[in-house]
Amino acid sequence: MHDSSLLIEQREGVLILTLNRPEVLNSFHRVMARALQDALAYAATDDTVRALLITGAGRGFCAGQDLSDVLPVGDGPMPDISEVVRASYNPIIRAIRNLEKPVICAVNGVAAGAGANLAFACDLTIAADDVSFVESFAKLGLIPDTSGTFFVPRLVGTQRATGMFFLGGKLPAATAKAWGLIWDTAPRAELFDIAFSLAHSLSTQATRGFGLTKRAMNASLSNSLDDQLDVEAACMQEAGRTADYEEGVRAFLAKRTPVYRGA
Repeated sequence: MHDSSLLIEQREGVLILTLNRPEVLNSFHRVMARALQDALAYAATDDTVRALLITGAGRGFCAGQDLSDVLPVGDGPMPDISEVVRASYNPIIRAIRNLEKPVICAVNGVAAGAGANLAFACDLTIAADDVSFVESFAKLGLIPDTSGTFFVPRLVGTQRATGMFFLGGKLPAATAKAWGLIWDTAPRAELFDIAFSLAHSLSTQATRGFGLTKRAMNASLSNSLDDQLDVEAACMQEAGRTADYEEGVRAFLAKRTPVYRGA
């Protein structure tokens, strides 16, 4: 699971994943993408992991795809970039959205292309207050990937999404917060501590409840109202059978702080 392009640390129930190619602003190549996929798979199966925190090393969060990794060989044809999307980015987004644990993102520097859309796909994203997000695809004649065309219009509306995608300008963190693309901003010097504190707090709470809430929210993106009401009932039934629900009720009745175990 380990590769030097992704630093992995587990601390107090939180799995910290740090994109670690600072010399290229943590741009993705195939190896780093695969390492992140493996780490997300590990988080899904290890019950000691109850929340995740994704961030970047150095002065950038992620500048998107490392273009040197998708250049033709010699005088050969341009590679099929859709294969990079299918092999690298789609599995990451599916893993984040299907992971029934909170995924926090701490954007410590520029987030461009796939890096921006990775941040928008996480459950709660906090950005340093001096960073920008850039949908840089149009400058290369490409379309937004890494779930950008799915989440961004839903978060900000069609006009703002189109402006982001077509114009490719820098979107300041404060604007991203005001538009609902991210949860919050923080001073750069305090960003990691604030994001870790949030992740750690969530890791001590009812993990299954969070997971089922996330499952229901995912379903709502394509469901009718009637279908979604059925999903809510089914998820509530499952949540009502967890040990954490029983603990929450007993703690409430006893007027004490609940001790959740994530089960």
